[in-house]
Amino acid sequence: MAVSPPQLPSEVWNHVFGYLSVADKLSVRACCKYFKKLIDHGSLWKGWAVVLGFQNGSYNSQFWASLRRKKVTSAVVRSTKVKDWKQLAMCLPALTTVIMDQSSQETLNCLKNFPHLKHLVIRSSRKSVLLDAPAVSQPLQLTHLSMCGVKFPSAAIDSLISSVSQFQNLTSLVCHQTGIIEESVWMVHSILTCLPKLKHLSLTTVHVLYPPHNHPRPKPGAIGGAHGQDGATALSSLELINYSDHSLPEDAMRLVPGLQTLAVFYQHSDEELAELGPPVCHLKTWLVDLPQLTTLVIVKGPSVYKYVNAIPATVTSLTLRVAGISSEEMAAVAVQVPDLLHLHMDPWPSHLGALTAQIPHLFPKLKSLKIRHEHVPEKDFLHLHKLQDLKYLEILDGRPNLSELTMKLQTLTNHRLRVTTFPCHRDILACPCICQVY
Repeated sequence: MAVSPPQLPSEVWNHVFGYLSVADKLSVRACCKYFKKLIDHGSLWKGWAVVLGFQNGSYNSQFWASLRRKKVTSAVVRSTKVKDWKQLAMCLPALTTVIMDQSSQETLNCLKNFPHLKHLVIRSSRKSVLLDAPAVSQPLQLTHLSMCGVKFPSAAIDSLISSVSQFQNLTSLVCHQTGIIEESVWMVHSILTCLPKLKHLSLTTVHVLYPPHNHPRPKPGAIGGAHGQDGATALSSLELINYSDHSLPEDAMRLVPGLQTLAVFYQHSDEELAELGPPVCHLKTWLVDLPQLTTLVIVKGPSVYKYVNAIPATVTSLTLRVAGISSEEMAAVAVQVPDLLHLHMDPWPSHLGALTAQIPHLFPKLKSLKIRHEHVPEKDFLHLHKLQDLKYLEILDGRPNLSELTMKLQTLTNHRLRVTTFPCHRDILACPCICQVY
């Protein structure tokens, strides 16, 4: 730098740098040795994950030293070479979160070199792999396990259960596109039975016309719950991916009566469902059976009017990413959830248009809102300033004149509103199957 930076206390600089994006931090870091030292402070990199591709071979010692100064504990690894994993374990032994974007049995066996591992994400295995307790240094320390596109040695549920049951302290389990063909209701019950501390479960559902086993399976209504007749289960969050109403029975939610978060990613939209046969909507019955629900996420699926009257009044966070929402449906939703605080409304491939102006009247308590700007007249969009408690607005599509419009909106709200445009930062642990919603 031609001019030395102002001599401010390091705490002041760290506070200022905390507002920068990762790209901006790296740019500032290259300015001078003084800023490099400040930027490398661990407090500025909390929650940040380094992406390691090893495209050009091994990284040098200065690179690893920089990561250690930042106290990096999360890494996305895009390599199936054992030598790369050995270098990672040697240089960053304190990692607590590992995301394997490409997986193989050889790289899974390298996990035992990470003694502090708590969060593990495994994606895209070309060949069948087996994750067992000896592959992890401290199996009882693992609390989050996510598997997407991972092939198991067998398509039966026993293959999955024998693997995950070894990690008894799991509080979050994600199993997407694993090739398991067991009935979904039996999968849910089996997983809850073997993982007593599980709070979050995300599954790709399966619909089979004929159960792969001859012996009878218990029905949800008959077993009361996964842990006994009282229905006691720790599960509070359930995601169903690629769901159709033939995947789970109408009384499936009796397995999890204390559920607080339900996310259903339907395989088909309402129009596609009509072409497949007689309409069925288990969601309405499910919602009646969930009196403690606070978060509801619906992607595609039946028209809102088919289940809106069953949405519990306890819901404070609602996501509707469905095909078209009418003014009447919006009004019906508002009646059902008078205390709604967080709304994500994305009627793709349709749009809200002028209905955006109704949001402050229908949902006056909103604190956060996610909507599209496309086809919304400016005067209707600026009506959002009437939401007195709104603090966060995410616009799901970008337009050339968007900065000018958001500036007008921020002026109307006396700059209390934080506005971001899509795509914003996403949780690295989130599976690509659901990243378009969260």
